[in-house]
Amino acid sequence: MASTSRTRTGRGRGRGRGRGSGSSSLPPPPSTLPLIIEEFFIVVYEDPLVKKELPKKFADYLDGKEPAKVYLRAADCGPRLWTVEVLFDGQGRMYLDKGWEKFAIAHGVDFGWFVHFKYEGDDVLTVKVFDGTMCRRYYYSDDEDTDDESDDNVKPCIHPL
Repeated sequence: MASTSRTRTGRGRGRGRGRGSGSSSLPPPPSTLPLIIEEFFIVVYEDPLVKKELPKKFADYLDGKEPAKVYLRAADCGPRLWTVEVLFDGQGRMYLDKGWEKFAIAHGVDFGWFVHFKYEGDDVLTVKVFDGTMCRRYYYSDDEDTDDESDDNVKPCIHPL
């Protein structure tokens, strides 16, 4: 009897698994997904009370409809809106300027903290603050006021812990 030798090709563990035809349920690669700039964060590396630069992609997103001011609303801190003037430097950079200091003081923003923003439209940004332990700080307010323009005093949101 003559022996026949069988050659084996490939190193797969079975037939057709993960290859070949058939529809894939995998999402498209990230480069083909639409870019939606509605959430971003900044890290406070310098004096927390001076103007803060926002990401260039967010500034680009607002190109042509640059607001003179935005309204910051601390998540879970009632309806109060903090009015903050916006500065554009002509080089495509956007800064939170006058009014940021009051917001930062009221929320205790400090060095090394993360500040998360979500653009809600109509120039409103909802803000979440994360402290140096990388944990979110929760605030509540006993202030019935919904607008700080008539009030020069800083009324802090209170961290419950």
